Amino acid sequence: MTAPPSKLQQAIVQARAAGDPARLAAFVPYAQTMGISLLLAPEGPHAGELLGVMRFGEHLIGNPMLPALHGGALCALLESTAIFQLLWESELSAAPRTIGLTVEYLRSGRPVDTFARGVPTRQGRRVANVRVEAWQDDRSRPIAVASAHFLVHSEADASKSEP
Repeated sequence: MTAPPSKLQQAIVQARAAGDPARLAAFVPYAQTMGISLLLAPEGPHAGELLGVMRFGEHLIGNPMLPALHGGALCALLESTAIFQLLWESELSAAPRTIGLTVEYLRSGRPVDTFARGVPTRQGRRVANVRVEAWQDDRSRPIAVASAHFLVHSEADASKSEP
């Protein structure tokens, strides 16, 4: 007997059906608190890519003297974007669980909106790896990059474990 879909799975299905990844981010209270939303890139060479967007807010400032975004806020954007990328592209039965996240801070984040893009580099039955980069005005000048590793459970694994 198959278990009914979770609320997360229902949100993913509805967001995909509508072609609106913002619905998926709106389902996660943490993303709302951090000002993180999702969109599909408009026309151009990156059209259709899933982008994480962290709208600037005063609560994201870590160094008011510069001012610069807090490293934890950038890390939250990078990790959230990687998770949303896996949820959007893959048939997962549960949210990915973070195994490890390595962040390289390349330059100070200014008090403006920040964008991120995750690219799954490997996805096995149990572990997925995602490379993520964040930028502000110029995509070719990232302010931070990350390598993220997640424990994942696919729909196929869930159906195999049923008696």
